[in-house]
Amino acid sequence: MPPKRTSTYAAPAMTQAAIRQLVADSVAAALEAQAADMASTDNPNRNTRPRETLVVRKELLVSFHWFERTETVFSRSNCTEDCKVKFATGTLTEDALSWWNSYAKPIGIEKADKIA
Repeated sequence: MPPKRTSTYAAPAMTQAAIRQLVADSVAAALEAQAADMASTDNPNRNTRPRETLVVRKELLVSFHWFERTETVFSRSNCTEDCKVKFATGTLTEDALSWWNSYAKPIGIEKADKIA
């Protein structure tokens, strides 16, 4: 049996401030793109295609709301720093959960739970 492959890739640690900034930047970029598209749909000289307006991606807003709800739970429950990652990752679903599992598996869940 061939040896198991092990990954040497280690995802960079993300601080909560970095995650907040990433979400804020993504939301801002999506809103700017939507505003620009809406402006061009209102100007028939700039837009010769059918009048369609982009909508902010649902996934982006869902992620933003998840982040806000998680922060609210942290503050209301006086969640300690060492428990925040465990709690937050326990609420992940679908693509976010797949990402977390691919991040945590190579380094071990105990080490992954200690990122901050």
